[in-house]
Amino acid sequence: TPLATISLAVDALRNEKVLQDREKMEYFSGIIKEENKRMNKHVETILQSALLDRQEVKLNLKPVHAHAVINEVLENFELQLQNKKAVAEVNLNASNDLVMGDDVHFTNLISNLVDNAIKYSKENLQIKITTHSTSRHIVIRIEDNGIGMSKETQRRIFEKFYRAHTGNIHNVKGFGLGLSYVKTMVDAHNGKIRVDSTLGKGTIFTIDMPLAKEKSLSH
Repeated sequence: TPLATISLAVDALRNEKVLQDREKMEYFSGIIKEENKRMNKHVETILQSALLDRQEVKLNLKPVHAHAVINEVLENFELQLQNKKAVAEVNLNASNDLVMGDDVHFTNLISNLVDNAIKYSKENLQIKITTHSTSRHIVIRIEDNGIGMSKETQRRIFEKFYRAHTGNIHNVKGFGLGLSYVKTMVDAHNGKIRVDSTLGKGTIFTIDMPLAKEKSLSH
């Protein structure tokens, strides 16, 4: 994601109109600087993912507001969403959004799901992100109107290196690690994730994440 955003920002900086507007130059160079910082975080995460295989990852759990994470992720994707002329509908209705989470990994798992929606989108991408809370969980739902997936793909989507065959229409790069990482991280946070999808119509990922208990907050 940071690389794709940096690439878009560099293209913008080469635009004649932008070159003549100091404010815009500062805006896009600021984006590059921020994304570079995020890239460093991602590299750390990838190194930690290598530890995941050996069950050695240590989550740094602390109270995290899920809504703040979702808003931050959407902000990070703003350029890419604009580039796709996408519409993001956000309804954060959960009355309680406080989870015990690892800030970096929790942000990354939400980020990977939004990235997935963008990668496998058609024209007129629409992303809907909604939340609600039950007595013990926050439910986060990320829905898109993209290419969807078959039942076979839905069964295997969280496997490491699994990649749905989309032909060359969707020039998707990467190693198919994103959703395997998402599943591992949801499990590590004692949450649950499920996928519902219709080929050609879109996909919904639903995450149930336990809310922070009051005892945890007092430590």
